[in-house]
Amino acid sequence: MAFDATFWALIGLILFLAVVMYFKAPAMAARSLDSRAKRIENEMEEARELKEEAKRQLADYQRRRREAEAEAREIVASAQREAAGLVEEARIKSEEYVARRTQVAEQKISQAEADAIAEVRASAVNIAIDAATRVITERNLGTDGQMTERSIEEVRRRLN
Repeated sequence: MAFDATFWALIGLILFLAVVMYFKAPAMAARSLDSRAKRIENEMEEARELKEEAKRQLADYQRRRREAEAEAREIVASAQREAAGLVEEARIKSEEYVARRTQVAEQKISQAEADAIAEVRASAVNIAIDAATRVITERNLGTDGQMTERSIEEVRRRLN
């Protein structure tokens, strides 16, 4: 009986399959593939959880951004209202200041007019008294001096 190479290849294959079955290689390969599939499944679940967490963080960030923008708009609006109030207050104070200054100036002008009128009257009275004194003195050169003095006093009393 001559055993050729094909026979020995068959015997080698049978021995190989027997060794593989003895060491339970298909079960080991199946366990290895199952554990790898489970690990991949866990990683995918973890990736889904991370994706959900990222979505929650993004939503939280967007909500905070909207709140910050709303707060910024409110701050700007408040500042504008405050600035408008300050401008209005300054305008009112300026108008009041101008009105007070105008009133003071008008009072000074009225007082100056009154002083000028009084000064002109006093000057006119003094001139009239001097003129009356001269006229009376010239007319009554020869008469008693008391009448002249009384007349001057009367003129002074009437003019002042």
